[in-house]
Amino acid sequence: MKHQPIKRHLDLTRFNEIGRGLLVGLMAGVVVSIFRYCIERGLTLVQWVYSQINGTPWLVLPWIGLSLLVAFLVGLLVKQTPDIKGSGIPQVEGQLAGELDYRWWPVLWKKFVGGILGIGSGLFLGREGPSIQLGATIGQGFAETTHQTGADRRSLIAGGAAAGLSAAFNAPIASTLFVLEEVYHNFSPIIWTTALASAIASNFISLNFFGLVPVLHIPYAQTLPLTQYGNLIGLGVFLGILGYLYQNVTLTMPNWYAKLRLPSWFNGVVPFMLVIPIGLWWPQFLGGGNAVILNLAKLPPILTALIGIFVLRFVFSTVSYGSGLPGGIFLPILSLGAILGAIYAQAAVALGWMPAQYVTNFIIIAMAGYFAGIGKAPFTAILLITEMVGTLQHLMPLAVVSLTAYLVVDLLGGAPIYEALLEKLTQPQRREYCGVQDRLEVPIFEGAVIEGHQVRDFQWPKESLLIAIRRGERQVIPHGDTLMRAGDTLIILTDRNNRAWVRRQIDQLTATTPAPALEKK
Repeated sequence: MKHQPIKRHLDLTRFNEIGRGLLVGLMAGVVVSIFRYCIERGLTLVQWVYSQINGTPWLVLPWIGLSLLVAFLVGLLVKQTPDIKGSGIPQVEGQLAGELDYRWWPVLWKKFVGGILGIGSGLFLGREGPSIQLGATIGQGFAETTHQTGADRRSLIAGGAAAGLSAAFNAPIASTLFVLEEVYHNFSPIIWTTALASAIASNFISLNFFGLVPVLHIPYAQTLPLTQYGNLIGLGVFLGILGYLYQNVTLTMPNWYAKLRLPSWFNGVVPFMLVIPIGLWWPQFLGGGNAVILNLAKLPPILTALIGIFVLRFVFSTVSYGSGLPGGIFLPILSLGAILGAIYAQAAVALGWMPAQYVTNFIIIAMAGYFAGIGKAPFTAILLITEMVGTLQHLMPLAVVSLTAYLVVDLLGGAPIYEALLEKLTQPQRREYCGVQDRLEVPIFEGAVIEGHQVRDFQWPKESLLIAIRRGERQVIPHGDTLMRAGDTLIILTDRNNRAWVRRQIDQLTATTPAPALEKK
């Protein structure tokens, strides 16, 4: 008896995902590249103005008036649309988790204008967070225009977010990983396919704007030898402790602003006024920190000067971000990491622990370590610095410092900074059903409560239905006796309005310690 050949149908799912991702990436690349260009030109103009004020002191009075006006205009935008506050990364993370949502067009143009006015004025804010939200908002707008919902809509938002970061830093691989590791918290095939396509398309546009030279191209003398790896552990501990401090100061800064009793939307007047004396005395330190990193690598200052620069940038970056102005902490974190790397290296040289020729290496490596500790995203940190610096020579040292800093922050009880910021924005609650079904994809990690147990062993949320388990490249239809394994991904159906609520309940099941609310049957 002859067997009939199996008919294979052409599956265009991945093709469609990549196609939509490329379109979103191209649009986000244009918007974010213009955004980045305007910020750079704005910062150059502001530094020129300060040089003129130093020659003509009376010009400081109209400059103060103009700064107050800009602070008022940006504050007005924030008051009208609160979702443009801060970096925008927590808002995007909340959208992908189903914890919040907003209208895309007001956020897009107000974040664009507010970000240029705030970051371009010389405040210690980064362009990357707003770039991520701009890209994600373009993805959201594309989804609404093409009537995409559910998982397809989320994939476009995630793709836009990756495209935004890619255009901001010219780092498409790290941008994709950042969305998966820090924003979406899941290596979903739909998400990573769309995000990677978007990031590559966006990077292509950005390279046409700014050229092929990496954003932080830093030449160095030679590769770090194995004899210096002890200093890498010391650097990681140093970065982890100060990273934990940065987390706490950043998260408590809004409470300090509340004591000023200003209208919250007008808190931006504080950094706008404080940046004026900084601009008059040290105009080279203005901005998110890109130029600071490059100048530091060329000629590191003496140790006492480095400590002063660190204190200045640490305090003013937290003051700038805590005001709620549209601007990120991504680039300020990298600049602080570079300064800390120089401080540790110069101290080590002075103590005779290492030769001076490796100072530049420590500046590069410390950027990844500080971000890995604060963001608790070590893979992203390693790849990001590799792409931004433009060399693979630092992979091993980057990994050692990033893992050490991550562990130190974890031991101290630090949480991922963007997750902590999101928790301050919203708390998921059970809501009325809207009748529209949506899907959740939840991975099972080693040591999870449900690992090695059958589906029937647990009390699942009433608002959810486990419809499939993805195991490798295949999907398993679950029954009561289906065994759940580490590496599986649970696919759960729920009402769209309760997606975030159900996710919180399921997270207790997939945690590595039992949750009282969801014990075994």
